[in-house]
Amino acid sequence: MVFSSLTFLCIFLPAVLLLYNISRNTLYRNIVITVTSLVFYAWGDPTSLVLLIAASFVNFILAIIMDRYHGFKRAKVFLIIAVVLDVAMLGVFKYAAFFAGTINSLFHLSIPVPDMILPLGISFYTFQMISYVVDVYRNESRAQKSYLKFLMFVSMFPKVSSGPIVRYPAIEKSLAKRQVRATDFAQGSKRFIMGLGKKVILADYAGEAASLLLGGATHATTGSAWLGIIFYTFQLYFDFSGYSDMAIGIGRMLGFTFQENFNYPYISRSVTDFWRRWHMSLSSFFRDYIYIPLGGNRRLQMRNIFVVWILTGLWHGASWNFVIWGLYYGALLVIEKLLFKWWSKIPVLSNITTMFAVVIGWTIFYFTDFEQLRVFFGYLFGQGCQLYDLTTVSLLCSNAWLLAACILVSTPLPKLAYEYLTSVKRVGVVIDVICLTAIFVGCIALLTGATSTPFLYVRF
Repeated sequence: MVFSSLTFLCIFLPAVLLLYNISRNTLYRNIVITVTSLVFYAWGDPTSLVLLIAASFVNFILAIIMDRYHGFKRAKVFLIIAVVLDVAMLGVFKYAAFFAGTINSLFHLSIPVPDMILPLGISFYTFQMISYVVDVYRNESRAQKSYLKFLMFVSMFPKVSSGPIVRYPAIEKSLAKRQVRATDFAQGSKRFIMGLGKKVILADYAGEAASLLLGGATHATTGSAWLGIIFYTFQLYFDFSGYSDMAIGIGRMLGFTFQENFNYPYISRSVTDFWRRWHMSLSSFFRDYIYIPLGGNRRLQMRNIFVVWILTGLWHGASWNFVIWGLYYGALLVIEKLLFKWWSKIPVLSNITTMFAVVIGWTIFYFTDFEQLRVFFGYLFGQGCQLYDLTTVSLLCSNAWLLAACILVSTPLPKLAYEYLTSVKRVGVVIDVICLTAIFVGCIALLTGATSTPFLYVRF
């Protein structure tokens, strides 16, 4: 089940909200969230539900033991056990086949390659549990004594499959007591609908155009290659940021405040700035739990950057193209820090060069096959193909509205204009209601009879 499915929009979410608001008792509401979250998870991946419950229980117990022995060496032992178990779980289910295949290729061996289904959301909830046990060890939060609350924290359906990576201290108080005021519910609903619009209207249509241009349905030209990867660039952004908006919106409707995950990354003036704006919960996780403990900016900074970016690449997928993608950004960040700190001060030019670097990065991200990647890079720079053809021109003209909308919504301008219009006395509320209703009804109409498109980041 995905947020942009009619099942979720018309049955699951209304049922959850109805059950949740029957009583204001926090224990009752926690039970509703936990049970419905487990149903949501089992709907998409029933066989992995046991793994989620077992992993959360192990981390729950180990954190309590750490908390009891805080200040003693034993606490560090239990921290190591917890982190090793979490990383091992992620390694077995996500990377075992990748490493076995790589070893077989390098050393001409025949190690059996395991064929396991990647559990839904394992990359997200594993990182949440790691951050939790580390925070308990650092005494930044106390261990949760209620397994119901901890299981709810780990499995909460708005964020379990595709994030954002919510840290325990951010919602610790809300697990015990929270209120959902009318303004919270209204703002949460508004954020959810805006995210739904991003996904259904922009991401899905951009994805259709990208598939036509990149999937071999059209003759390859330099124009079609650039147009296709640009549409994929917008698909990835609106798909993931739309999901994050919906997750934040649902959380708000339930009384939780999740951290922002995107801040208009495509207006960045540098690669450093881009990664401060893109998937912010992941970037902050690697900064606080990997980069700074390794020494951060104080000691062996360049090594630390490459370690973080190799891990960032691997987090996104068990394939060598993701490792290269991580190394690519690591190299860009090092070059930028050493030679081009001044470049970000030049408006427009710095935006253009940053977006060029980002689009090249998404090209590496898209192609898991190295031969396809090599050939496609040739197309991008005019090798072995025409500059353009009539099919490319036709696709550009028919999707010009979409390209213009994607560019515009990637900036803060529409939000600022909308906030200004809806702030006008008397008519502002009417405009808000009409626009939100139009977006929601339009999305339902587009989804009716259409195949629901999964969120891209579910596979990571």
